[in-house]
Amino acid sequence: MYRNKLKNKTVGIAGCGGLGSNCAVALARVGIGKLIIADFDIIVESNLNRQYFFFEQIGSKKTEALKENIAKINPTVVVEAHDKKLTSKEIIEIYRNCDVIVEAFDLAEMKQMIIETVLSEYPNKPIITGIGIAGWGKNNSLKTRNIGNLYICGDEQREVSEANPPLAPRVGIVANMQANMVLEILLNNHE
Repeated sequence: MYRNKLKNKTVGIAGCGGLGSNCAVALARVGIGKLIIADFDIIVESNLNRQYFFFEQIGSKKTEALKENIAKINPTVVVEAHDKKLTSKEIIEIYRNCDVIVEAFDLAEMKQMIIETVLSEYPNKPIITGIGIAGWGKNNSLKTRNIGNLYICGDEQREVSEANPPLAPRVGIVANMQANMVLEILLNNHE
């Protein structure tokens, strides 16, 4: 059964905002064994339109709130939380024992940094990124593309802007695409 395979797997999630919090919750619901999460931010009210947090958690650290939420969903999931802004050195250390890493940062330069770090330091470790999540509609534009051990979920085009904000439906779809790709890798033994 798939749960027996997943309970011994570790997934790293870099960023606990819209993509990271929703992906982590999806993986907790299917019974992943361990999640290693990292973020340096606190929850603000504007996060609630797309992130898996609650009104009473405003002002809390995202890592601690997400750990609490996961414990309410599936208390068997081990959550290792790191409240820090990640550097290349910390990525190498924190995510070294992960089977798969999920990139869930907001900023393009942070996305590039983790992708380059993982691909150079851990060339056999899959990394799943979310690019092109802004706005609404255009479901058929969302896809997953694979380049070696890099998996890109989203439309790869729609950048966040004031006129094209990140909203729960598309962010949630891409976060769940990332979680689904994690399952495909772990359950189908991708090389």
